[in-house]
Amino acid sequence: MRLTCAFATSLDTPEHIRVAESLGYERAWCYDSPALYPDVWVQLCRAAERTSAIGLGPGVLIPSLRHPMVTAAAIGTLVAIAGQERVAVAVGSGFTGRFTLGQRPLRWADVVTYVQVVRALLRGETTDWDGARIQMLHPAGFGPARPVDVPFLLAAAGPKGIAAAREIADGLFIAAPVPVAGFAWEACLFPGTVLREGETIDAPRVMASAGHTVPVGYHFVAENRLSHEHIPGFGDWLRAYDDVPAAERHLAMHDLHMIDVNDRDRPFVTPARIQGLGRVWTPAQLRERLAALEAAGVTDIAFQPAGDICAELEAFAAAARG
Repeated sequence: MRLTCAFATSLDTPEHIRVAESLGYERAWCYDSPALYPDVWVQLCRAAERTSAIGLGPGVLIPSLRHPMVTAAAIGTLVAIAGQERVAVAVGSGFTGRFTLGQRPLRWADVVTYVQVVRALLRGETTDWDGARIQMLHPAGFGPARPVDVPFLLAAAGPKGIAAAREIADGLFIAAPVPVAGFAWEACLFPGTVLREGETIDAPRVMASAGHTVPVGYHFVAENRLSHEHIPGFGDWLRAYDDVPAAERHLAMHDLHMIDVNDRDRPFVTPARIQGLGRVWTPAQLRERLAALEAAGVTDIAFQPAGDICAELEAFAAAARG
């Protein structure tokens, strides 16, 4: 299994990616949620200038945020700096990247069309978008020569998303540790933390590194309107946002999303709930979990650190390798 990492991108992320490279991580993914994090392409290009080998790419790109020509030009810019062999692009229908803007995810048919158009542009073809013919016109020195051939993964779940990934993608990027059979490249997002020797799950460091996973789980259930009767504390958590106007509730709920725990969420983030999500491991438990995922078809684990990012990267890599 390949050891990679994923970042809720900060201004320091390029330096964190340099550290990840020094620790042997093979790829770094950066989230595409502009209401929360710095621009994903700027940070990836900054990281490319600080590193020499680690793979780079958005994980995952949200099509509605950019015209396909903007995305093609951004991919071309990253390729020009890092080299084509280091770049991969993961694309999704929009979870955080659209929910933070008060929007539902895109239709999978729209995601498929978008990826097809971007790939056509990168091949150097003239294609159609929004009723017009478009083509990358960059001469030498203004972008890489076409064709630009980089792999695309789809962040998908459910039958429509999986079918779309099989149709147009080189692999799958999953956010939940439920592998899908039949993909030669399957990356699994993996937030949480490794217990240090003598440490317990209620330690402040553990809460800082894994506490954010609890409200993320609540968000997923609320925003996808899933059944929640079996989820401890969900009703009380949802009522904690009752005083926020409905039109702005998505803003309050995403405060510190995937970064830390905000004040409304804090009463509901307990050691028991973190443990229930399976986001804290001893080194032995981590290796056992990774082995099970690999046996089920996962090829890449994308660890997302929080808290002390560099320390988390180091501890996870050491534990994963035994």
